[in-house]
Amino acid sequence: MIWLYRISFLPALLFAFPYYAWRMWRRGGYRSGFLNRFGLFRKLPAPAPGVKRIWLQAVSVGELLAAAPLIQRLRNAGHEIILTTTTSTGFALARRRHAEDVTLTGVFPLDFWATSALAWRRLRPHAVILFESELWPEHLNQAGRRGVPVFLVNARLSERSFNRYMRLRVVARPLLRPLTTVLAASPTDEKRHRRLRPGADVHLTGNLKVDFDPEPLLDDGAKRALAAECGFIDVNGLSSSAPPPVLLGASTWPGEEAALVEAWKQLSAENPALCLLLVPRHAERRREVAADLRAAGIDPVLRTDLRAQARPAPAGTRVYVADTTGELRRFTQLADVVFVGKSLPPHRQGQTPIEAAGYAKPVFFGPGMKEFSDIAAALVREGAAEIVPEAGQLTACIRPVLGDSQEHARRGAAARRWFEANRGAADRAWKRIRAGLESNDRRKAPDSSQLS
Repeated sequence: MIWLYRISFLPALLFAFPYYAWRMWRRGGYRSGFLNRFGLFRKLPAPAPGVKRIWLQAVSVGELLAAAPLIQRLRNAGHEIILTTTTSTGFALARRRHAEDVTLTGVFPLDFWATSALAWRRLRPHAVILFESELWPEHLNQAGRRGVPVFLVNARLSERSFNRYMRLRVVARPLLRPLTTVLAASPTDEKRHRRLRPGADVHLTGNLKVDFDPEPLLDDGAKRALAAECGFIDVNGLSSSAPPPVLLGASTWPGEEAALVEAWKQLSAENPALCLLLVPRHAERRREVAADLRAAGIDPVLRTDLRAQARPAPAGTRVYVADTTGELRRFTQLADVVFVGKSLPPHRQGQTPIEAAGYAKPVFFGPGMKEFSDIAAALVREGAAEIVPEAGQLTACIRPVLGDSQEHARRGAAARRWFEANRGAADRAWKRIRAGLESNDRRKAPDSSQLS
């Protein structure tokens, strides 16, 4: 089956190349680590005796943030880590946050036979950790040939992907055979993986994204300083000014910014101090978001523009666009209520509500939370979150929480209780990985450096 994949890969790549070239140009930053995509990593010497080299692949920013507790456990155990990402934003974050934790940071190679094989010859890992749905057949094949265990951590399998795999299971199962252990993020994901590969080593360990550390929290002074950066309070009154109420649009997608602006206009008619903080999921959409704001009669204030000028937003700013990467957690702490994006029609997949829950914020999202359906349903059951059926109902849903301090506190406390009750995935995952590594040692798998 791998030869069928290899034969079809190049035509598929050529067909998709214009789209991906456009995305790379639009997002920028793809020059860094570009040669890694062709397997051109610096050749690493063999690790010290008794030290295992672990290749951890995390696609982008969200997966990298979730991987942090696991990276720390691997490092504490004395393992050597190779950390790769797929996106330019992920690569930049990996270099910034994990430079001292890992042996090498790079970009994941194309899943073509020649490029993947070259990367494997140069990196020579003893084990591979993949995140969520990173099931690249050639990468798995290279691991299988070398007897290298592969762990799929925080494993997620959407309904769409599951149905596609099941229709093609005669092809899919052989390609996925080198996948040693699946550590599922939710009961639904566990069930789907068990059905996809009966008899596979599948365990429910929980979602690592719940294991992010929300400490240290911004203190009151830091919150006031961040609010001043956004122009929500006057920089000259930091010692006495309290941050105004803030509605946060977290990881928003096209159409959702306009819906939030309309809701903010209606709500601010009742509460003139209310501010709107928009954090688009893709920072490269900044000009598109700015155009939407202008169309709504709002002069856009973009974080990147202000940073380029080394100045804060003008005092009195009420709508601020944080078009940067890796700062959502800071801005979440400034919020009073959080709307989670990619969830209003026509969007259906959803973005993670975990950070908002971890910071004890009342959460709102649209009906389209397919990628986080279990978490969204649990938060709604706990009374921590509410589904906004359509864009026009944003105001009606948010108003009761902003206007009632007791209801606001109740929902925030419920969100935090859910968060605390669901932590521990990193420890459970690490326990399974450690057992898998020890089991592989007992089987005395061949050294990956002996195969090309």
